[in-house]
Amino acid sequence: MAKARVVLDVNVWISGLLWTGTPNRLIQAAEDGDLTLVTTPAIVEEIRGAFARPKFAARITALNTSMGELMETLLSIVEVIQDPRIEAVISQDPDDDKILACAMAAGAGSIVSGDHHLLALKRYSGIPIVTPKQFWDAWAKRPE
Repeated sequence: MAKARVVLDVNVWISGLLWTGTPNRLIQAAEDGDLTLVTTPAIVEEIRGAFARPKFAARITALNTSMGELMETLLSIVEVIQDPRIEAVISQDPDDDKILACAMAAGAGSIVSGDHHLLALKRYSGIPIVTPKQFWDAWAKRPE
């Protein structure tokens, strides 16, 4: 059975790399080779910028890690595709358009997000947009 191709929103990456919980389980599944996480250079840069925010500094220090190590972890488990051209504004939040465009270009089966703008869409071009828990619950029930 082919591995699921999934695009994680920036908020899921941040949660998954800095805390335990369902987003972290998704990242662990990718590290174990059970999921294919797909991203683009533009999304990687948005994640890097988020990690640089002062509000995450204490958490990164508490984990005895660095932004560089977190980015190395991310880059070691993702498939990076070329930034797709974004033809028009798709979502209420233009920053979310790169997530939607990545999912389309990657042939992703799901977009996983905690962002209310994206979740309100529910689907984009047939690709479901779900919370980490919704994805995990459905994915965990898949036949092996």
